[in-house]
Parts: sequence; structure tokens; C-alpha cells
Amino acid sequence: MFTKLRDSVNVSYVGVVSLEERDLVTAAAVARRAGVGRAAVANWRKRYPDFPQPVSDAGSGTLYSWQQVEKWLVGTGKADQLAASGRTSTGTQLLRDAGPGIDRDLSDLTAPEVLARVMASVLPPLDDADDSAEHSPVVLDPACVDRLLLGAVAERFGAQARLAGQVSDSHSESLVNGAVGGVDLRVGRFLEEDRFTDVAGQARAVVCTPPQQKTWPATKLAADPRWRFGLPDPLDPDLAWVQACLAFLSPRGVAVVAVSPVAAVRPSGRHVRDMLVRAGVLSAVIALPAGLTRSGEGATQLWVLEHREPGRGVAMIELSGLGDIRDVPLEYPVWQRLLDGRDPLVSQLVPTIELLDGETPLLPSRYVRRPVEPDPAELAAATERLRALYGDVGRALPQPLGRTGSPLADVVTVAELERSRALTLLPRDAEPRAGDILFRTMNREPVVATGTPDDDRGVAQVLGLDPDRLDAYFFALFVRVDALAAPVGNTLSALTRDDVKRCRVPRLPIAEQRRYGEAYRHLLELGRVATQLATVTKAVVAQTSYGLTTGALDPSAVTRRETMTTETAKNEKRTT
Repeated sequence: MFTKLRDSVNVSYVGVVSLEERDLVTAAAVARRAGVGRAAVANWRKRYPDFPQPVSDAGSGTLYSWQQVEKWLVGTGKADQLAASGRTSTGTQLLRDAGPGIDRDLSDLTAPEVLARVMASVLPPLDDADDSAEHSPVVLDPACVDRLLLGAVAERFGAQARLAGQVSDSHSESLVNGAVGGVDLRVGRFLEEDRFTDVAGQARAVVCTPPQQKTWPATKLAADPRWRFGLPDPLDPDLAWVQACLAFLSPRGVAVVAVSPVAAVRPSGRHVRDMLVRAGVLSAVIALPAGLTRSGEGATQLWVLEHREPGRGVAMIELSGLGDIRDVPLEYPVWQRLLDGRDPLVSQLVPTIELLDGETPLLPSRYVRRPVEPDPAELAAATERLRALYGDVGRALPQPLGRTGSPLADVVTVAELERSRALTLLPRDAEPRAGDILFRTMNREPVVATGTPDDDRGVAQVLGLDPDRLDAYFFALFVRVDALAAPVGNTLSALTRDDVKRCRVPRLPIAEQRRYGEAYRHLLELGRVATQLATVTKAVVAQTSYGLTTGALDPSAVTRRETMTTETAKNEKRTT
């Protein structure tokens, strides 16, 4: 029954959440889109003869046809996570892998590290750099509270650029003492002490994530010549940083500054925003997904600034709808297309006159409208299918019965089972076989190995069982109690071998074990189907909501049907 349910969910899933059709992608891109690690993709190639073959092995790396891979994922039931990152017909496109690029694995990077790489990728190539360090273009971080931005710039440009950064008194010791050779770091209070006056008007690029501050000393610095576009209000420190970064730029220079979205709309900053737009120095505003900040919380924008002739307008790029911060582009050719307004789903080149409406709000969401509207007939069919599937799941729910017979008091530890050779504690790097027990990192439940690449995720310990003496699902069901309760002191939240040896399971005949194992397998399958249904339901709700806002759907589409009301839910909760 569950196989039929899963197949039905997958059909519904693909029907509702149509995946974008990018063609050539790297193995790392396949991993990101499928929600797995790169090792899993490598194992798919080894273990599944029908996995799509590479279509190119050019200098840019091994490339696959995404359409072929997508079809394989859906056909093999591995497409469960494809809608989680906003890859819908009415959602934003996955932009990052629009063209062959560097094959990077970002799964282990923090949000600030991802942001740093994004900001570095927005910078244009340093095409006039030479091999002489003396004449290499300068890339400056005037608010260098850490080494992330300069590190990302170094990763992209290497020896092409001379790196420089100003550190404040509070950070100077840790940064200067740990600085990499060739980085020009100078100490001074941010905004108040400009230690790079010799670089003013000469930097080829400036990258800046301003320190979090509610106010700045506007009165104290009112006479500073850096405020060419107006003295920012004390409550608008980001607008001070934007102008400070502009002051360093050479005529061909580009600055990328991370600012709070509040700076784009606060009334006190209107006059500065107005002047930036009129002068033509603000070339783009990029709205990023929530979480791409130094704290990992909240929203942020990137303002791209350069000295140019006024009148071209401002590129408004709306990426806040991306479901994963790692889907933000990391290749300059992709940014170039967006900066030119050539991707109407997420970017629009807005004329200057349209931005000067009195308040000069710099919000991409006001100017970028997604042209694709949901199909009422498709949504109706998907909704009806979901309703039938939920009925099937309801009928598959267990009917709990009280257990009769002796209590499950006689237990045996993993250490005892190992001594009796009922199981073997395998090396951590052993390749799991179907039926092995996997203890996972990050305090996750132990699972039964399936013999697929899914087994490769965060394995801490591996147990090989004798199937004639131990049922794998019975063992996983009971061992999880001690495994999840054990205190873990390491950073990966992973059980040690000694922790595993202390875990206990009931001492039961193999026939009784299999009864428990079959029941647990049933519950796991039910949980997987319910999770898939919840994901598809969320997508249907989101697309229906979007259809209401665009006028594609009538409110009568969301009529009250036979459903659990709030009061009914309260009564149900009291009953249970």
C-alpha cells in the first residue's frame, strides 16, 4: 500500500511543482538540487547503471543533462526534496547553475561564509591586472571585522588583487596577528578614522558588510567630504557606509555593500537614496534570502555601486524567495545577466524616473513581478488528488492495541550482543550494507541501512547484524531510546563506540522481533508518505495564495469544506 501511496505522491509532486529546465549542470549542482551530498551522486553513478551518463567532460568539469537527471530522480523515488528550495513553476528560478562554473560544495559553510562568496562573485573580473604586485588593483574591505570577505576575494582573484582592510581597535589584535602575508591591514575606529586616505579614488573594488550598529556619529562627522550625496541621519549608518565605500572607488571601480532592507525604505534616508539614484552611482539592489547575515538571521540586501553616467536606471534583483541560501548565484556571468535585467522572473532594469516617487523605496519586490501564473485547472486536479491521498493515509493509520503477555523487562546490551557475535561493531568508514544499523551524527535517530547513497549522510558508528539472530528494524526501534537519551559531549553530537555498546534492546525470540520490526517499518513508511504529502500540500497552498494575489484565482476557490475547525481541534486535543 505504501509503495502505491509514494508513487502517487511523486506523481502529484511533479505535477504541482514543475522543476526548472536548466540543461548542463555539474555533479555538485545535482547534489544541491537533490538535497544530498556530492558523495551520494558519485555513489549513484557507481551503483545504478541507469544513472544518466555525463554529456560533457570539458575543461569546466563533468557536466550532466539536468532534464535526464531529474527524470531519473523522479523515476527512482529520490525526488522527495526537489520542491523544498522554491523550484516551482510560479517560484523563483534556480540561478546558481545557469552555466558551467566552479564545482564547489557549500553544504558545510556558514551563512556569513556563503554571503562573502556571493559578494565576491558580484565583482566584475579584474581584466587589466598584471603580474606585478605593485600595479595589481586594490580590493578593500573598510569594515574588516573578520577575514571572510577578503578571503572570498582572494579565493576568486588570487594574486590578481592587492587586498586591504581596516580593522577596529576591538578586533585589531586577533586579525592583524593572524593576517596572511600580503594583506594590508590597518587599525582605526570604523567611519571615524579613515586609515586608507591614500587609496581614496583608486580602489578597483570595495566589499563591505558594515558592523551592526543602530546609530553613527553624524554630528561629529558632519563636515566629512565623503558625504557627497547628503549627510545621512544618525539612524541610517548603512547610508554612511555606502558613501564611504563610494569614496574609495576608482573611475572603473565597483563596490558591493550589504545593507539592511530598512535602509531602503526609512523616511529619514530618502534624500540620500534620491541623490544616489539621480547621480547614477547605484547600479543594482539585490534582495537576498533571509539568513544571509553575519548573525545568520534576518534579511539583507546588496547594493552595487559604481561611477557611471546617470540615466541607465537601477537593476532590481529579487532573490528573497529562494528556498536555500546556497542557491544564490556564485558565478559572475550569472550576475551579469541579472544586472542587465535579462531574467524577468527575478530581475528588472527600472528607469530612474520610476524610482523617484517621493520616498525612493529601493525594494526589488516592488518592481519584479513573476509573470508565470498558476493554472486553475492544474491546481484543482492536484488538490483533488491530495484529498484522496490524505484519505488513503488516514485509513493506513495504526489502531493501537494494548500488549498482552510478559513485560519487556529482560534486556541485553550491544556489548553483550557483540561478545556473543550476534552483531559486529564495524569501522566508522566501512561501507554500509543493507540491513546494517547506522548511528548518525547531530543527535539523529539510528536507522537501518538501505544499501543506497542515502546511507552516506553523517554516519558516526556502523553495526553489522546477524539476520538470523537480530531483526534490523526491531533493533533500530529499541536502540533509539538509549541512543537519543545518551549525553553527547562532542561537536558533532555523535555517539562514541562506548556509548553504542551501552545501548540496550529487549531479549526476544527472532519471530517476535520480526513482528516488532514489521510494525516499525510500517510506521516509518507512514511517516515518509506523510512528510511528502505535507511538502506537496505546502506547495499547493503557496501557489493558490499566489494565484489569489495575481488575480488568476477567485476567492471562491478557497471555500470552507468539511474540515476541522479551531474549536473542533481544541476538543480533539482535550480528548487525546
